[in-house]
Amino acid sequence: MIPLDEVPDDWLVVSLDGIGAPVVGVEKIEEGEECLRALRALEKELGVKVDALISAEIGEANSMEPMLTAAEAGLPVVDGDGMGRAFPEMQMCSWPIYGHREAPGAMAEEKGSIVVIRDTPDDVWLDRISRSVVVAMGAAAGLATNPMRGQFVKHAAVPGTITQALNLGRAVLEAHATNADPVETVIRQENGKLLMTSKTADLERHLKGGFAVGHMALEGFGAFQGDKGRIDLQNEFLLFRRNGAVEVCVPDLIVVLDADTGLPIATEMLRYGQRIAVLCLPAHALLRSPEALAVVGPAAFGYPDITFTPMGGS
Repeated sequence: MIPLDEVPDDWLVVSLDGIGAPVVGVEKIEEGEECLRALRALEKELGVKVDALISAEIGEANSMEPMLTAAEAGLPVVDGDGMGRAFPEMQMCSWPIYGHREAPGAMAEEKGSIVVIRDTPDDVWLDRISRSVVVAMGAAAGLATNPMRGQFVKHAAVPGTITQALNLGRAVLEAHATNADPVETVIRQENGKLLMTSKTADLERHLKGGFAVGHMALEGFGAFQGDKGRIDLQNEFLLFRRNGAVEVCVPDLIVVLDADTGLPIATEMLRYGQRIAVLCLPAHALLRSPEALAVVGPAAFGYPDITFTPMGGS
């Protein structure tokens, strides 16, 4: 792993991730070389050799995809990513937000099929076509997109997110070892805020167009006894409402943790009756700019009447 500011300006850096519905990964285990085959297909299409890899998003399994592929390909991984969190669509990455075209892209699945998508009008269409392809591939595949120069990556990537994730994980493990409160540890480590401790009272989740979409209803307990909450989701958590009023929305992070262990509960692992802690963590400044909010703000997810207000009001 190399720090973002040490990436040479002329290096070719490829953004890698898995594409599809996270819930599928519970039963459909990766073969392990999906992203490697996608990377090699992209290099063949463009006639180049890549110098380094970076994660499209630091969230969930996609934080690990570049590490797996880098180990297989003998390449370094850049300490950063394109979201500082997870978003469900390709154009929601900082690369296209700040001027990079992600097409051409190459996709590969565990049975050996490879698809290269090029000459799309924009990256929204790259995402749409990729979603159609990934459904045919069983709703899970590896994806590599158009290489970026190191100079651009240093400008557009959210810095240090692998290190951030490692430090956060170590802090939670230390809390377990010392009988400290792991939820409070996460809040302190990440400048977060506790929104609610609650039980999952209802859960609606289904696959739609290669996404896991739905919502969960919450019943508060402890200091939040009597509160009713709701979280909308599309692969990731989008909106948090308390007693019918929106309190937090994308791009700030809504995080669901096990209330006792402080371990994360992703959308595919939600279950009825879980005791959870719902947190809000601030998005990186790269995702709060006007050009970013046009792509990752609430309107982009079908909430045109909701205005993004950063947590903390700044």
